[in-house]
Amino acid sequence: MRISAAFATSLDTPDHIRIAEDLGYERAWLYDTPQQSPDVWMCLALAAQRTTTIGLGPGVLVPTLRHPMVNASAAAALEQLAPGRIAVAFGTGYTARRAMGQSKQIPWRHMTDYINTFRALLRGDTAEWDGARLRMLHQPGSLPSKFDEIPLYLSAIGPKGLKVAESLTENLMVVGGVPAGAENFSEVAVLIHGSVLRDWEPLDSKRLRITAGPALAQIFHVSYELGGPDAVRPLPGGPQWLAHIEEVPARERHLAIHAGHLVSMNVADTAAWDGGAHVLLEQVTTTGTADAVAQKVADLAAGGVTEILYQPIGDIRGELERFAAAVCRA
Repeated sequence: MRISAAFATSLDTPDHIRIAEDLGYERAWLYDTPQQSPDVWMCLALAAQRTTTIGLGPGVLVPTLRHPMVNASAAAALEQLAPGRIAVAFGTGYTARRAMGQSKQIPWRHMTDYINTFRALLRGDTAEWDGARLRMLHQPGSLPSKFDEIPLYLSAIGPKGLKVAESLTENLMVVGGVPAGAENFSEVAVLIHGSVLRDWEPLDSKRLRITAGPALAQIFHVSYELGGPDAVRPLPGGPQWLAHIEEVPARERHLAIHAGHLVSMNVADTAAWDGGAHVLLEQVTTTGTADAVAQKVADLAAGGVTEILYQPIGDIRGELERFAAAVCRA
């Protein structure tokens, strides 16, 4: 099984990717979250120049953020900078859309058309988008010669999403666990978050507040977005979280919910932590002793996962080191 790293993109990420490469991580996936991050393609290009072996890719690109020509041109450029090391993942968007107030999911038909257009452009074909014919008019040598060898992943859940993914690629990307139907894919990449506990470290430690708290906070964000207040209220720390969020005007509430996404805890997240949410860490994140983390990784591998994407938070080098040491036990 491939052990890879995922990063909440920042200007420090290219250097963090170099650290991951030195530690033996096989690929680095960068989030495409422009509401809180520098451009994902810029940071990948910088990483390509600072590394030599680690795989690189955006994970995931959200179609509504860019015209397909923009992503195709960027992918072509990155392949030139790091030949044979590139992968690309697409998804319908969660935080990248909801943090900008777009709660409606991208239709799967749009996703299908977008990916087919993206592929056609990279092949050098003439495609059609928004009723217009278009083709990459780059100079000879500026397009990858073996595009079909660049892995393309699709993030999907649910029967419909998985069916669409099967029609587009053999590579699936998911968060947290393995959905039914994943066995139909050649590659299954799973994104995980959490922290390897130090000896006798309590779950409410100051360190875990920084390194695992932002990941834990996603249970509140997702529960509220999908189920509203009633889905959050029963959670440990749920009432405290809601007390802060519901003070924010409805039109701007998404800004408060998603502030600090997978980087730091916002005011509501901190209130939830202080209200006891930390007791959920081992349930909803990959947080535990080194042996426990190693077992979780081994269980994922046994379930058909071919790649783990571990996102470190806070002390990036330290978290990468601790996770790498733990999974050596798996």
